[in-house]
Amino acid sequence: MELNEYQRRANLTDQRPSTEEDDQMALVFPLMGIASEVGSLITQYKKHVRDGDAHPLFSQRIKEELGDVLWYVANLAGKLNLELDEIASLNLGRAAERWPTEGEEQPARLLDDGFPPAEQLPRQLTVVFEEVDVEGRQKLVMTSDGRRLGNPLVDMNRDPDGYRFHDAFHLTYAAMLGWSPLLRDLLGLKRDSDPEVREVDDAGRALFIEEGLSAFIFNYAKEHNFFEGTSHIDSEVLRTITGMVSHLEVRVRTINEWQEAILRSFDIWRSLMVDGGGTVSLDLPARRIDFEPPGD
Repeated sequence: MELNEYQRRANLTDQRPSTEEDDQMALVFPLMGIASEVGSLITQYKKHVRDGDAHPLFSQRIKEELGDVLWYVANLAGKLNLELDEIASLNLGRAAERWPTEGEEQPARLLDDGFPPAEQLPRQLTVVFEEVDVEGRQKLVMTSDGRRLGNPLVDMNRDPDGYRFHDAFHLTYAAMLGWSPLLRDLLGLKRDSDPEVREVDDAGRALFIEEGLSAFIFNYAKEHNFFEGTSHIDSEVLRTITGMVSHLEVRVRTINEWQEAILRSFDIWRSLMVDGGGTVSLDLPARRIDFEPPGD
């Protein structure tokens, strides 16, 4: 049976059809029904755990309860002028984006492939993180091919938390997403050949958004052991991130790509923290970033 056909036939049995006078109350009925039937599902499973084979109708009862949930979902969708076919398609698309099939290849194209080589992010890059004495104070310095990148950094926090190593995040975004306005700024790689791209994707607002994202993710990670031993990030956090960059070129990257990049960035960050620095190597075509301890 097609979902839309099921929805049509299910809604013929609606005993609380919507009217112009009480639309909001009409919505309360299926919402409470969904919550109630989910509770019934849990009750059936509790009986199954408790009684095992002594609850022989478990499978039949579960089918009945799931059917009741589906009826209320169809009813709510109909009262909101939505179709189950459309809802199912949207859900499958979101699921495929969030958890792609194992072995599925991600798009290989880098975001600046069509620009002159002098305006592209370097396809390979090595950056050295080193803590040095600067005017009597230990600060973090980044260099690439002997050239200093940016200013010496400290944590800028009353309680040291390692944020001075946060450029590991920007480097990972560059390596795995092909995107980092901040790295472009540090390397002087603005895309002047396209004024609109330079203004929208390479300039002030994009820079602030990337820095803001790094701070936002860092504060979230701090509450989750800096993602050590973690393989998933909360979907709402990922959707907040993709919403923040929805007008930028990186919007083509999926939430799963963002998740992989964020988790990898904290792998690199933790290594830098433990060793007090080290060397980070980027390979953009391979979407790879690696760490070597100091002295290696």
